[in-house]
Amino acid sequence: MGAKNLPEAIDHMNKALAALSHEFTTVRTGRASGSLLEKITVEYYGSPTPLLQIASVSVPEPQMLVISPYDKNAIGGIEKAILASDLGLNPANDGQVIRLPFPPLTEERRKDLVKLCKHYAEESRVAVRNIRRDVNDHLKRQEKDAEMSQDDLRRMEAEVQKATDSHIKDIDELLKRKEQEIMEV
Repeated sequence: MGAKNLPEAIDHMNKALAALSHEFTTVRTGRASGSLLEKITVEYYGSPTPLLQIASVSVPEPQMLVISPYDKNAIGGIEKAILASDLGLNPANDGQVIRLPFPPLTEERRKDLVKLCKHYAEESRVAVRNIRRDVNDHLKRQEKDAEMSQDDLRRMEAEVQKATDSHIKDIDELLKRKEQEIMEV
């Protein structure tokens, strides 16, 4: 990766934050959401195909997803893929669409999901800190090669630290919101 300056570092940190935000959308809460199906691939005419490319997904009520395959022959494959996924959902198909009811999460399952989110957040914090380290290493090399003064180095390191702190705070805020969403009964 190796960000070499502050704007580049902030851009990389923003990308780490965006990746975490996206990762959180794929974690199941008590509410139905089509984004949960993003990672599911279906065996479709012999090749693995993302579910969202071969079907439309709607949310008619908070605890239910309805999957409408564009090709009715894909219904069996979609059902198998959902059952094989780690979502823990039981699809029901009527030959036309697949209904995916979301049973309320157990307390234990909620705690597991919170643990998973904490893991994702920690990975993001590590990514942000690695970006800080890369930039600081680059700045120290510049100072050593007499490309910048010690005062400039200190000032730039302080700016990088400020950006790092801000992004870590954002990560913690995202995690807090996701935890509340998961634990909401």
